[in-house]
Amino acid sequence: MIDRLRLKRHGILLAFVLPALLFYATFLLAPAFGGIWYSLTDWNGLNPRYAFVGLDNYAEALTEDPSFGHAVFFTLKYVLFMVVLQNALAILVAVLIESRAKTKAFFRTIFFMPNMLSMIIGGFMWMFVFTRVLPDLAVRTGLSFLDRSWIGDPSFSFYAILIVSLWGGVGYLMVIYIAALQGVPSSLKEAAAIDGAGAWHTFRYITLPMIYPALTIGIFLTLNSSFKVFDAVFALTGGGPGRETQVIALNIFEEAFGFSNRYGYASAKAMILFLIVLVITVVQLQLMKRREVEA
Repeated sequence: MIDRLRLKRHGILLAFVLPALLFYATFLLAPAFGGIWYSLTDWNGLNPRYAFVGLDNYAEALTEDPSFGHAVFFTLKYVLFMVVLQNALAILVAVLIESRAKTKAFFRTIFFMPNMLSMIIGGFMWMFVFTRVLPDLAVRTGLSFLDRSWIGDPSFSFYAILIVSLWGGVGYLMVIYIAALQGVPSSLKEAAAIDGAGAWHTFRYITLPMIYPALTIGIFLTLNSSFKVFDAVFALTGGGPGRETQVIALNIFEEAFGFSNRYGYASAKAMILFLIVLVITVVQLQLMKRREVEA
């Protein structure tokens, strides 16, 4: 009787899960395994006939494609800046908002609003700011440092991409850190204040260790989204000037859907990106989980 009830319960649960599982398998798992197969071929994405080339695509991408190497280097630089700046700013904003009792709901809404927009739309909005608003503002105010080729100069376009990405991503992490800050017992902060600890020491030795699990999640999310960044770069610079600001995802997109139509080769690059993200995120999670225990 107990086994029948257990089977019935499992059957009901499976019936609820099955539709979502079918969608997941159809639109995620099947394309992912298909990409692994196509990365071993010379398929152009259109011709039904293609040849098996083994690991030749991987060898070409890693040893004979300077544009892909530059895209990897640029993406790694972008990831490094984003992981540090996005999490630091999100924590700072979360702490400042939580310290304002009456207006915290208003500021939470304001800082989260950019996350509700598509980054393609946000990128085109910021394109207008960089190309029209800032030069005009420089003329009117005499602030000559604003009049820069933010999009056309590689030395400035990188920072333009960072500004737009931070504008669109800080609000989401802010919500995570606010939830973590609300879980810090106020009694610990009060005890630290009684012992004479200042705001920085209270944050460093009490608040930060208590929100470390949220920091692990925040860095994990930032790593994943930064390695896969596409929309902000596509909307702002299109990878230019030249290919100076091209990220890995944009390089893969151009390889698959550009003039070359080398879908199999692009799939190999996508698998390389997947392995890079997998290794780095696994290492990050392992290291930070140990720090959580120590904290």
